[in-house]
Amino acid sequence: MSGQPRLLFVTGDDGFFFSHIMPVALAARDAGFAVAVACPVAVYGDAIRGAGMRVFPIPLKRGRVSPLADLRTLAALLRICRAEWPDIVHPVAMKPVLYGAAAARLSGVPAIVGVLTGLGYVFTSGDIKARVLRPLLRRALRWALDGRRSTCIVQNPDDAVFIAGLGLDERRIVVILGCGVDTARFAPSPEPKGPVRIAMVARLLWDKGVGEFVEAARIARTQDPNLRFTLIGAPDEGNPAAVPLAQLEGWRDDGLIDWQGHRDDIPAVWRESHIAVLPSYREGLPKALLEAASSGRPIVAADVPGSREIVRGGESGLLVPPRDPAALAAAILRLADDPPLRARLGAGGRRLVERHFSEDRIAAETLALWRRLLDSAGTGR
Repeated sequence: MSGQPRLLFVTGDDGFFFSHIMPVALAARDAGFAVAVACPVAVYGDAIRGAGMRVFPIPLKRGRVSPLADLRTLAALLRICRAEWPDIVHPVAMKPVLYGAAAARLSGVPAIVGVLTGLGYVFTSGDIKARVLRPLLRRALRWALDGRRSTCIVQNPDDAVFIAGLGLDERRIVVILGCGVDTARFAPSPEPKGPVRIAMVARLLWDKGVGEFVEAARIARTQDPNLRFTLIGAPDEGNPAAVPLAQLEGWRDDGLIDWQGHRDDIPAVWRESHIAVLPSYREGLPKALLEAASSGRPIVAADVPGSREIVRGGESGLLVPPRDPAALAAAILRLADDPPLRARLGAGGRRLVERHFSEDRIAAETLALWRRLLDSAGTGR
């Protein structure tokens, strides 16, 4: 491939790009790629531009099914692809993959790398809307990712099996373990003084296990009233599984949890906490748990795809059955009562991150994939 290769990311919002994708985008820039980003722009547009990347605002609404709005998204991405002629389109998360891959295919882009960071509401919820949408989404994903120029990245082996079950060629499915973590920024620190603090950092969705976290707090505090439960995250009103604001405020006002909303200083969250918790029903590979493990904090998580990649029972944390607040409470109480066990699991999690989940490792694997695709595509369109 001659000249400077052109790489176009597509994401659902600029905040997600900045928090999850920026490290690999910077690695691409430093490796000689011309990097552009297509996403809704709210807060981080100037920061992304300041890193030497072009930004194309698009009208994409996460979690909402609207044929007219979705056609506008597709049309915007078609215009960008046909004006920019990227060599690789790299959409991340379900809706960007559907419309980013479709625009790339229709525009004749040489290579498409769709990244599924999890299977999301449609595949984890049991409500009527999700069940109706599920077969439609299966067909749409198969079409978007089944072109001969397409590759699908998933973040855990279970999702690779699921995607293969859609009928995709297994040779086009690649497992790259998450988005990586900055091991210098998320460094181990001594446990804080005072009562044991248990923190959950997540999008505030029912399928992240927020309800189970709060119920586990209720159960655990009947046995140890000194425990402190902290919930970090903002309401995600664009998602059908969002926990209502009134519910969050009610839990906080009742004293069950300390809901702090969104925080940018997540390293401080883990310095202030003793235990990390995520009772999610299914994950790609949760960045919050990677950051907690890198910070040397033991984890309690549901035994589900994605979470079990970083939470290895007896090595970095404790796994419990999903949707089981009593088991979650019991595991939290076990760690709260055993500081040496917390220290051992926290150190084990840090070793796992250093071996498998660092930003440098994830960026190197992604760059190697892009280069293979460029080499196989050649110089013609």
